[in-house]
Amino acid sequence: MAAAALAAAIGWGQTATAQEFVFRGNRAQAPSVGQYMKQAGPQTKEVPHGALKIDDVPVNCGTRPTVLNPKFDSWGGAFPGFLIMNTAKIQGLSTQVKLYIYSHECGHQFIGASETKADLFAIRRGVRWGWLDAQGMEEICTFISKLKGDAVHPAGPKRCTTMRNYYRELVNGTQQASSGMQPNTLGPSN
Repeated sequence: MAAAALAAAIGWGQTATAQEFVFRGNRAQAPSVGQYMKQAGPQTKEVPHGALKIDDVPVNCGTRPTVLNPKFDSWGGAFPGFLIMNTAKIQGLSTQVKLYIYSHECGHQFIGASETKADLFAIRRGVRWGWLDAQGMEEICTFISKLKGDAVHPAGPKRCTTMRNYYRELVNGTQQASSGMQPNTLGPSN
């Protein structure tokens, strides 16, 4: 677990996830992109903000870069100021699921540690930016429903129900998709 090894190296508890480092750890002790990449190994690659494309779809998380790490312990993660995508784990997933994962991790930069709020950030962004449709929502649910819950993540089926209901509210106009962050003005930085 790259995140756990990094945590041990800089003095955090060994069972924390990247999101827990971001929002529960001491921000002053959070690794920089360079520190993370040095600890994670030579297989990592930094992609500057504005340069990342997922299946030819440009993505961004404000001015934050993304580190591609095929050995990261999950599909994606977030530290203060940068995101991590596991290029090996996301291979074979649909484009909309990949965009959901990226957007979920980006959501942690703006809303904090809440997995539910990060899920809703991703769904709102998908509707607002036009990459999420009903089929994609079902693909996300198929993906997420297989996951068991843990101390910070609700069980996959519960996450799916919450996201699916929110998606319906957005497309039916009972919630405003524009309440999400605009593509080039992603709100306050953390």
